[in-house]
Amino acid sequence: LYIPRELDRGLGRSYKGRYVFLEHHESHAASAFFPSPFDEAAILTLDGVGEWATGSIAIGRGHHIKMLKELRFPHSLGLLYSAFTYYTGFKVNSGEYKVMGLAPYGKPIFKDRILHHLLDLKHDGSFRMNMDYFGFGDSDRMTSAKFDALFDGPPRAPESALGQREMDLAASIQAVAEEVVLRMAHHTHEVTGCEALTMAGGVALNCVANGRLLREGPFKHLWIQPAAGDAGGALGSALFTWHQLLDKPRNPRGKDSQRGSLLGPRNDIHDIKRQLDEQDARYQIYDDPEKLYQTIASLIANQKIVGLVAGRMEFGPRALGARSILADPRTELMQSTLNQKIKFRESFRPFAPAVLREHASEYFQIDPDVESPYMLVVAKVCEDKRAMPRHPTAQGFELLKQPRSVIPAVTHVDDSARVQTVNQEQSPALHAILKAFYAATHCPVLINTSFNVRGEPLVNSAEDAFRCFMATELDVLVIENFLLLKTDQEGALASEQARFFHQHEQD
Repeated sequence: LYIPRELDRGLGRSYKGRYVFLEHHESHAASAFFPSPFDEAAILTLDGVGEWATGSIAIGRGHHIKMLKELRFPHSLGLLYSAFTYYTGFKVNSGEYKVMGLAPYGKPIFKDRILHHLLDLKHDGSFRMNMDYFGFGDSDRMTSAKFDALFDGPPRAPESALGQREMDLAASIQAVAEEVVLRMAHHTHEVTGCEALTMAGGVALNCVANGRLLREGPFKHLWIQPAAGDAGGALGSALFTWHQLLDKPRNPRGKDSQRGSLLGPRNDIHDIKRQLDEQDARYQIYDDPEKLYQTIASLIANQKIVGLVAGRMEFGPRALGARSILADPRTELMQSTLNQKIKFRESFRPFAPAVLREHASEYFQIDPDVESPYMLVVAKVCEDKRAMPRHPTAQGFELLKQPRSVIPAVTHVDDSARVQTVNQEQSPALHAILKAFYAATHCPVLINTSFNVRGEPLVNSAEDAFRCFMATELDVLVIENFLLLKTDQEGALASEQARFFHQHEQD
């Protein structure tokens, strides 16, 4: 009610146009279809809740979309998953990916219990939730005492030790979520008759479910909005207004218009130099990009961990090579090193591989014509790249100690990986580094994780990057064509590092 008044105040008298208010899932649907590479596609959106809708089916043709069906609150796959996020001790609306990452350590022994007591799941993927087990409808808790009794005790206290129960709960809700998504996708295919599917909404960030949908679903093609959560709704609203309301055409030509999702700000060279000089940083400037990329690749091959700031910042929750930490995936200890000394986060968390597009199917079980530039699909590592044999009785976090593959730092304990395929057009800097690393090592894969530490946003400015560089055990920092080595910094920010570590120990 008050937003138009605030907009009037901010824009002043110069703006004479109208304000358009779209429905939540309409915005998600627009963000899924309009940037996609398809002239016609089905649209499936799934999240916690919008106004009342928690999921929708739509169809897009040309520069228009038509909403067809919706599922309504309180029956929500997103809120169901968030209830288990809360119950396993993670933060709702930000810890769901931790549940997904924890799932391979457990077994889905609670799946039948969930389907029998919590859900009435139909053949078409629609469902009703038994609200006796949930508190989000009428309290400030996600689950009720009846939920606690069903799953053998109270929720795990945040930051306390993770047990086998939490691992099995994560595996169970992940299995249920995949089943719901697959049923909904089949129904969407029946309703629309389309060969291509586009997706958005927070549930579309469940890349394990996306991988199953790609392998087992009815659609020949799949495209997921990289900023699938609510941030992407802003993009969807703008595109809906442009195409549907203003009747502006679109011509996808088989390519998405997301521009690699590199839609954010970039750093000016003069600003970088000024900010680094203000920090008394020591750096080298490379005028030859090829020499810079070869140097970065050589440092990574020698087990150095590199923070990279290159070009425009990513839009969405995935680091795609513009604000990334890069490392060698061939080293068994690199996963724990990155988690504990760089990211300051849980040791079980997996890392994603960035792989040269033309070599992806050599390392991962994806079709050669499938692209995953936005790190939204999980695939198994190819069998000839896996390590054998394994201890048959290992379970839980013992699985972390088992040999996994020739790229162990990006291979999860179930032999899976959240794959990012990299091409020159969408990610020029990361592609060039991968090419140089491949030339030096014959390995076309790098670890790619977000350039930040737990609890902080991605770095953006040179000052952000340098602060994170000095406060962690990163070895190298690259900001555009500026390269900094930790050994050259002579303790200029030792006090900043001590303050940073103290802050995160308190957190």
